[in-house]
Amino acid sequence: MNRPVLPGATIGVLGSGQLGRMFAIAARRMGYRVHTYSPEEDTPTGQVSDVEWSGDYEDLDKVAQFARAVSVVTFEFENVPAATAATAERFAPVRPAGSVLHTTQQRAREKTFLTQAGLPVTPFRVVRSLSDLHRAISELGAPAVLKTADFGYDGKGQVRIDSPAGAEAAWTRLATAEAVLEAFIDFECEVSVVAARGVDGAFVHYGVVENRHSRHILDVTIAPAVVGAAIVKQAVEIARAVLEKLEVVGVLCVEFFLTRSGELLINELAPRPHNSGHFSFDACVTSQFEQQLRAVCGLPLGVTTQMMPAVMANLLGDIWAEGEPDWAAACSVPGVKLHLYGKLAARPGRKMGHLTALAPDGGAALEAVLAARRALTAR
Repeated sequence: MNRPVLPGATIGVLGSGQLGRMFAIAARRMGYRVHTYSPEEDTPTGQVSDVEWSGDYEDLDKVAQFARAVSVVTFEFENVPAATAATAERFAPVRPAGSVLHTTQQRAREKTFLTQAGLPVTPFRVVRSLSDLHRAISELGAPAVLKTADFGYDGKGQVRIDSPAGAEAAWTRLATAEAVLEAFIDFECEVSVVAARGVDGAFVHYGVVENRHSRHILDVTIAPAVVGAAIVKQAVEIARAVLEKLEVVGVLCVEFFLTRSGELLINELAPRPHNSGHFSFDACVTSQFEQQLRAVCGLPLGVTTQMMPAVMANLLGDIWAEGEPDWAAACSVPGVKLHLYGKLAARPGRKMGHLTALAPDGGAALEAVLAARRALTAR
């Protein structure tokens, strides 16, 4: 029997970015202590944690010390080495399990798992050589997208191939031992479902949201998405199947392409709270971060009711190009909430914070959040 980890206990977080920061805020509000572990210091998570452990993920002796000091371990990003998770599991429950990370942190393994589970994915081929790539293009056609199997995010580690003639240049550019070639999908929009599964198998979700990207980075999330009821039902059913087949305990996001013919294809998985679920911090009875806490601690999952339509807009480091943004101007827009992540240096393309707008309808929320973001640099 899994006994719940109750308030007053210490939660360990592997990783120290903004997702861990918002998780730590939720955990401390409910009376837990938080330890975070990563190679950096003065991190977004560390700034609001009780203890910030700074060490390499490959320093397994230090990882063991960290795990001994906590009651349960969770993740705020998935690129933690398998040996790190395995070491932590010797001393504390790790949720979601290291096996979930092993599958989802590598594109070839993830897509193979989804295919074998009978779930809808973008057509793909695993590529380990230039000859593999030529063969894959002949089978899938062009255009297609070549992606590294490891460590790709926000458009990094991928290149579009418009014709077979571009194969060699693309393979050379990625400079990787293993990649995945995906068929190019002419989609209507991109949507996602953030969901959670408890120790007892209970399942909750945050509906279907629409994600709009700029420069391959999430720019705006509209919650709820304006899609038909049948699409919502199908997307949630697929998300539930993913969490059950992976035996997830925690939060996981399923990102989809919605094709012009109305077909849902899984693009990728993220076994943690997700950028497209940030709206829940302000708009839902239980945020995705509190939900992660409840799940990994073995508590009953919280109600996910969304109180008002919401739109989230990311704030990238580009906004600081002309100096400190005008926070007062953004905060003067009715219904807008400001979240900054405490990162020490602003760089182009780096996620520094986000704005969330709440309004009686999605259109008004979108207008408000974009107006607030424009106001940051309108002086």
